Amino acid sequence: MSSLTSSSLEASPAVAEGTEEKKPLKPCCACPETKTVRDACIIEKGEENCTALIEAHKECMRALGFKI
Repeated sequence: MSSLTSSSLEASPAVAEGTEEKKPLKPCCACPETKTVRDACIIEKGEENCTALIEAHKECMRALGFKI
């Protein structure tokens, strides 16, 4: 059991050093502020009535490096 404890202790400093921050941003998690508003608009009014919000979300995604 001590080997499990020591291995979990060895992994803890790596997480504390910011290894999680180096993971690439997933498209589903990018631009939550524009995504939420866009999705609500599409559900309530239909896609054809939300083009400005759709474009705003695309611009946000492009600014983060996604190719849309």
